[in-house]
Amino acid sequence: MAHTESPAIAVWPGSAYPLGATYDGAGTNFSLFSEVADAVELCLIARDGTETRVPLEEVDGFVWHAYLPAVAPGQRYGFRVHGPHDPKSGHRCDPSKLLLDPYGKAFDGAFDTDPAVHTFGSDSLGHTMTTVVINPFFDWASDRAPRHPYHDTVIYEAHVKGMTATHPAVPEELRGTYAGLAHPAIIDHLRGLGVTAIELMPVHQFMHDQTLLDLGLRNYWGYNTFGFLAPHADYAATSKAGGAVTEFKAMVRAFHEADIEVILDVVYNHTAEGNHLGPTINFRGIDNAAYYRLVEGDLAHYMDYTGTGNSLNARHPHTLQLIMDSLRYWVTEMHVDGFRFDLASTLARELHDVDRLSAFFDLVQQDPIVSQVKLIAEPWDVGEGGYQVGNFPGLWTEWNGKYRDTVRDYWRGEPSTLGEFASRLTGSSDLYEATGRRPSASINFVTAHDGFTLADLVSYNDKHNQANGEDNRDGESHNRSWNCGVEGPTDDPEILSLRARQRRNLLATLMLSQGTPMLAHGDEMGRTQHGNNNVYCQDSPIAWMDWSLAETNADLVEFTRNVIALRAAHPVFRRRRFLAGGPIRSGEQARDIAWLTPAGEEMTAQDWGSGFGRSLAVYLDGAGIQEPDHRGRRVVDDSFLLCFNAHDEALEFTVPDDGAGAHWAVALDTATETGLVDAVVGGGGTMKVAPRSVVVLRSVP
Repeated sequence: MAHTESPAIAVWPGSAYPLGATYDGAGTNFSLFSEVADAVELCLIARDGTETRVPLEEVDGFVWHAYLPAVAPGQRYGFRVHGPHDPKSGHRCDPSKLLLDPYGKAFDGAFDTDPAVHTFGSDSLGHTMTTVVINPFFDWASDRAPRHPYHDTVIYEAHVKGMTATHPAVPEELRGTYAGLAHPAIIDHLRGLGVTAIELMPVHQFMHDQTLLDLGLRNYWGYNTFGFLAPHADYAATSKAGGAVTEFKAMVRAFHEADIEVILDVVYNHTAEGNHLGPTINFRGIDNAAYYRLVEGDLAHYMDYTGTGNSLNARHPHTLQLIMDSLRYWVTEMHVDGFRFDLASTLARELHDVDRLSAFFDLVQQDPIVSQVKLIAEPWDVGEGGYQVGNFPGLWTEWNGKYRDTVRDYWRGEPSTLGEFASRLTGSSDLYEATGRRPSASINFVTAHDGFTLADLVSYNDKHNQANGEDNRDGESHNRSWNCGVEGPTDDPEILSLRARQRRNLLATLMLSQGTPMLAHGDEMGRTQHGNNNVYCQDSPIAWMDWSLAETNADLVEFTRNVIALRAAHPVFRRRRFLAGGPIRSGEQARDIAWLTPAGEEMTAQDWGSGFGRSLAVYLDGAGIQEPDHRGRRVVDDSFLLCFNAHDEALEFTVPDDGAGAHWAVALDTATETGLVDAVVGGGGTMKVAPRSVVVLRSVP
């Protein structure tokens, strides 16, 4: 395409900070870091595709910059970086490539299948997206961050498009968008459940892998980022260039008005440029050796701790700056309330090993903005030594993979799980207490986007990923699932009843465990992916929410609502500190927890070690809560007895007798469709607990 070498527009020196394109109301400052560059050109792209190149003459500390007083929001732009192209030395500059701004706050257009983005010397203009100058001004009105403490938090993991693609109450033109997610029908559903935070799967600008496009598929999940400061343009209802920014802000404002926090799933461990054969979009052509971890002694190739082809170089100061600037931007300008870090162990790799005291965590610890929001780690990557559950620093919470595995194993009847089940139920002190953290550091989950849905977890023993085009080789093969006797769909009423009960068992366990619960979107209504446990490429009804299930499985929605309400109403299930245990009575101090056999006797070492043990009762004393409320007042709650029966036969549970004539009311019974039962048991009496079910009893005078 045609381009102009000498622009007839004013160019001022500008400033090296802030990086990216910054509109101040009169003009725009452009700034780009590249230590390897010999020269950098700012490329202004007109609507007809015509390119005007502006040499950046000012360089301070390897930051190339200029101020253009005539450039306003909506302007499309990119960069061309002149420098060495020597892959063996780790350098891959190519001025034929129109490079996107790493600090771009909006992107426009699309990538096509032309090989120009891959081929050295081929001009990629017209075959790649462009960066867009945005208008940063937005009326936040009286927006206020909800700031729910972790122990009061219930997280709902969701996908922007999947949540809204088929909702009948969301206008068709808004489905699959930020505006659709902010629709009252969606917010009312979440508020009705009792959700306090929505955790959005990646919304940073990402691209679709060519291999998937060749198969007629798309990168649905979005773990293929190249723009860490831009909301994904395809999720915007507006077609206006840069309009996704305003629409995203309006969505956050709507959630905050409903007292719901917004948490972003962020992917700072790798980028969409892939391995040495991948496209040159931005980082590779700007400063390859600064932005990526290269193989020592073989700089033409990338270290891959993520399974995606490359790993971001979190050791380099400018890469660290990009990550921290991105995080601060989303908090200060987009008003989000926290982050879940995908494959967070990658960010902890200083050299080869994972180091929880790496520079990234030092920066987060001292940052006055980022350190004050919710920080959730996915505490593993695919590299050696990458499984780091329990090893992150004090500010951090973690997806507790051990919780997921143990709870699944217990309810599917695996032997010798009672002891670990008890530990997971009470906040996993074995993982988090040594680092000074609280039970809320454990983000408890049974299902998430990656793996089976809750409905599929109790309906399939094996993955069924044929639709992904990889001959069922992709996805986890060891799912700790149980199909209850038949693989997949069935009309057998007994199996359907058992599956429904197992769903309720898992939900009840999740919501009544100490720690911070996370519910995967659609699990409250029995969403199915038909046995597909890896829908990363399924931008289709396989992965979308089927909202008709909210009526078909209205009882499950009601059960979820009831068990979340039970948790919210009783601080005994939301302890801020780890349970102490100790003697039944020690002077004035009540014991906060006791572990009992179905016969009402304290569990012995033999009981805990029994390989066939499937049942236990947990006594939680409402008078034994040691931590005060936020005003320093003592917290006193009702006492509860949780009766877990994973046997295939009903069991009699003996309830405690306090000698004061207290009775026990059934607060929840997973053998019933909504969990609610109007029944009372006298102290010292017995309660029959149905096969594979949970009964929760509340002490009443």
